[in-house]
Amino acid sequence: MSVASHPHTPVVVAGARPALWSLAMTAVVAGLGLAVIVVNTLVGYLTVGLSQAVPICLGLAGCFTVAVALRLLHRAWWLAVLSVVPALFVLVGSVQLAPEAVLQQRGVAQQVTITDVQTSGKRHEFALRGDSGPLDEPLVYRGSAPGYRVGQQLTVLTDPQGQVELADAEKVDVGGKRSMLVLGAVGWTLFALLAGWRGHVRRARGRQAMAPLSI
Repeated sequence: MSVASHPHTPVVVAGARPALWSLAMTAVVAGLGLAVIVVNTLVGYLTVGLSQAVPICLGLAGCFTVAVALRLLHRAWWLAVLSVVPALFVLVGSVQLAPEAVLQQRGVAQQVTITDVQTSGKRHEFALRGDSGPLDEPLVYRGSAPGYRVGQQLTVLTDPQGQVELADAEKVDVGGKRSMLVLGAVGWTLFALLAGWRGHVRRARGRQAMAPLSI
């Protein structure tokens, strides 16, 4: 007696997504990172002469958005947490590039001597004297270890239009800030590729976003 054969029924893994969908979402997250870099750098240029709070706040929001996007793509937090490293490069580079570029392009170099210092918390204001007399603008350092002392001679760059605050010429590094943006972009792109691949594998295995073993 023959036994009727039944057609094989494929097993559909819960939560699986087509590879094309995962690839598209990976491209979206990578593009989001690049968009954050471009937009925040542009805002930095548009707000030269104003408070840096605008690009700083916008940059923080953008970096947080990228981290959340990586979390959703990867379905785990550890890559999102590690993305803080390239985010720091992006934030510092996009905020400081514009004012340093302005000083490099139109700044006037002056040899000065530090004559006095006023400290308020972590804000240090160093009074300067040039060849033609005291400068109206101090050298401002925000931090706990400024590395400057009274009597020290150094070269500073001043903005003739008064939009960008005076800065130590040795600390103005436009090329370095651009390199930071490139490193940030490369880092975010690599994280997006890794998150997309691992997320695709997780979804193919039917893992849920809030699985107990997710970290």
